[in-house]
Amino acid sequence: MEYGFTTAAYVVAAILFILSLGGLSGQESAKRAIWYGIVGMALAVLATLFGPGSGNWLVSVIMIAIGGAIGYVVAKRVQMTEMPQLVAAMHSLVGLAAVFVGFNAQLELGRVMRAMAEGTAHTFRGFAEVLTHKTAAEINMLQIEVFLGVFIGAVTFTGSIVAFGKLAGRVDGKPRKLPGGQMLNAGAAALSLILGILYVADLGPAMFWLLLIAVAAGFIGWHLIMGIGGADMPVVVSMLNSYSGWAAAAIGFTLSNDLLIVTGALVGSSGAILSYIMCKAMNRNFVSVILGGFGGEQGPAAEIEGEQVAIDEGGVANALNEADSVIIVPGYGMAVAQAQGAVSELVRKLRAAGKEVRFAIHPVAGRLPGHMNVLLAEAKVPYDIVLEMDEINEDFPSTDVVIVIGSNDIVNPAAQDDPNSPIAGMPVLEVWKAKNVFVSKRGQGTGYSGIENPLFFKENTRMFYGDAKDSLNKLLPLID
Repeated sequence: MEYGFTTAAYVVAAILFILSLGGLSGQESAKRAIWYGIVGMALAVLATLFGPGSGNWLVSVIMIAIGGAIGYVVAKRVQMTEMPQLVAAMHSLVGLAAVFVGFNAQLELGRVMRAMAEGTAHTFRGFAEVLTHKTAAEINMLQIEVFLGVFIGAVTFTGSIVAFGKLAGRVDGKPRKLPGGQMLNAGAAALSLILGILYVADLGPAMFWLLLIAVAAGFIGWHLIMGIGGADMPVVVSMLNSYSGWAAAAIGFTLSNDLLIVTGALVGSSGAILSYIMCKAMNRNFVSVILGGFGGEQGPAAEIEGEQVAIDEGGVANALNEADSVIIVPGYGMAVAQAQGAVSELVRKLRAAGKEVRFAIHPVAGRLPGHMNVLLAEAKVPYDIVLEMDEINEDFPSTDVVIVIGSNDIVNPAAQDDPNSPIAGMPVLEVWKAKNVFVSKRGQGTGYSGIENPLFFKENTRMFYGDAKDSLNKLLPLID
């Protein structure tokens, strides 16, 4: 009876997770999709707590309460601008959990083996009781699962920590590698494989081998992500999401938990697919993302001629009042300034004046896919005027005014004109083809990736300096 209830609950939870992933692909269905995920997770937790082999409910409830309280506090304190680094931090916890589960499985396995030799294994419950019924071949398979879980988990943990640091600005965004580069990663991977063979073959202290595997894999995760430039962090976070899914699947195999296997496979595969899509959007090689070490300088950058010309809110307002068509390109700077509300009000006033206003969204704008869409939806910007790059790029030559709010790399013409640029070949929004371009920016510094942007020096570009929210609030009263 318990097994039937748990299996049925897991099936329903898995369906809800699939519906959640599917719903997140659209702005209108995203809120409903979030609730699918919440209900699915609640059902999964309850089914596990009251399923076969369960126990220690008081401890479980206390741990869930503590974790829930921490999650609530973090969610209330984290700003939308910090969401990318929060995602990276969550991935690190999944990886760490996989490592701990692997260690615990090995401790339980050692305890069961000793008890079986002493004839006292019949007293075990839960996971230890399951181990007592496994054959030698099944034990070896379990050890392989533990090895994979620890290895993938450790790579995910340290890699996600570095990604968090780079996204939060606590670690230099430039690619950094130790002498030896990829050979060090290959050597650490080979060492992990040798240690894994020793572990599965029971040649020596099993827990010691697992600890060494975790250290070697942790080095790989750290060194891989350190070797990737800040401009490519969105792809990295997506790939780490995939790693965390496979780590969860490995935990599922270790614990014989079908829902963890299914959920981990969903996260792992969807993260890998998203990474592939993002690689195409950034003109990056998918294998290079997995191996790390891309996103650095490729040669001397082209010289930029001209100067950045500033403009005040009066000049921007005059151009907007005379324009018939306007395209707004939001970026991470809009998120930092929390200017989405002011942007929404600007759109309302311009549309009320009979002007065509649309948004152009790059696939990786705002450090993570969908970040800008979420902010605009939060500000109640109509969904039908928010367009992807491929839908709107051809319209820039016929556009009167483009307003770039806190974007740099995704509107950088060097991606097309400078083969030595770190973003060479990356598809970008061709805003410079519009009649007038106004760039809302705090100052003359480079973007997150540290790459200079020739757009700011073009004759049809004017720099609208200042905090995006303050600048737009000054602009709003001047719009007819």
